[in-house]
Amino acid sequence: MAGITYEIDDKNIVEQIKSDAMNVAAELVETARLKKGDIVVVGCSTSETLGNQVGSHSVPEVGKAIFDGLQSIFGAKGIYIAAQCCEHLNRAIIIEHEAVPNAEIVNVVPQPKAGGSFATACYASFKAPVALEHIKANAGIDIGGTLIGMHLREVAVPVRLKHNHIGKAIIIAARTRPKFIGGERAQYNEALKNGYPEF
Repeated sequence: MAGITYEIDDKNIVEQIKSDAMNVAAELVETARLKKGDIVVVGCSTSETLGNQVGSHSVPEVGKAIFDGLQSIFGAKGIYIAAQCCEHLNRAIIIEHEAVPNAEIVNVVPQPKAGGSFATACYASFKAPVALEHIKANAGIDIGGTLIGMHLREVAVPVRLKHNHIGKAIIIAARTRPKFIGGERAQYNEALKNGYPEF
């Protein structure tokens, strides 16, 4: 069973999932004020998008549809996807090398049942994919309860999206902002409350 992947007969479902992913990405870009060069970590259960339990129903075609939907929005704006692998790869990250040129890379190639269908699609689609053990992303999308918090910058702030499902999977999104430090006498830069500005 560990190596089994599934296919979908109804292509309308795949197209709807791609459309859902586009809507989520577009809303997150606007709400989180993402800009060129930012990184969005994405954890994705293709099983959950089809109404199955996480890790039980890996569907490469759905992973590719979600990637295509997200990338159509993020890629056009110069925003990088950091694909979080499943727990079999300790939630390692797959990302374009140009986004993290000085990061310490590790050697693994994700597969649908050892990394996940979404991470596999990213690896196959990126120009120069690399794997990392850790990253601190500017924002995140959790598709189906995959737990992306370990790869977000401090401080993570929940983002309530109107488009809160991809397929049947619940979406939890987040942005990040700089920490407030200094205590009650400190004064703060109001512009930083909503995220990291472009310097």
